[in-house]
Amino acid sequence: MPGWRRGVAIGLGVVAIALSILIFVHPGITIVSIIYIAGIILIIVGIEKIISGIFIKHRSRWGTVGLGFLALIFGGIAIGFPVHTAVFVLIMLGIGLLFVGISHVAFGLGNKERPGWARGFAIGAGALAIGLSFLIMAAPFAGAVFVSLLLGIALLIIGIEIIVVGVTGQRMPMRPHI
Repeated sequence: MPGWRRGVAIGLGVVAIALSILIFVHPGITIVSIIYIAGIILIIVGIEKIISGIFIKHRSRWGTVGLGFLALIFGGIAIGFPVHTAVFVLIMLGIGLLFVGISHVAFGLGNKERPGWARGFAIGAGALAIGLSFLIMAAPFAGAVFVSLLLGIALLIIGIEIIVVGVTGQRMPMRPHI
């Protein structure tokens, strides 16, 4: 790996670790910041869809314009009410986790062909997902902190990995060698 790429890798790793530390220090603000950035992205995408729908002739041009306006509306809501939007997104996450948890428990209880340890693992994972879903839906701020902490841990691990790649100059294998 050339020297400049190694330097870039080390720099990106340091940025990822710095962001993870910021997330650990301010976990509640992290989700609101992500919602705010998503709102800005939705507005940009909405403007692009409206312009391309008006000026590029194709079958679904008015559908493209309509979806562009929807993106503008949702982006404006996200920017105008980032905390409320974050709570809504977290409640949707909680509902999704509830469905996933129920399906895992049902799979673990109903699939008699699997070994007992696999069924127990499915039931345990399902119960954990159900518990997390109730935590997120009952206390969205606690859910936001939990999701933020998971994001912080992931960024910390990725940052360390990128720094190791930059220092050693070797690429990390994308799959295990068999």
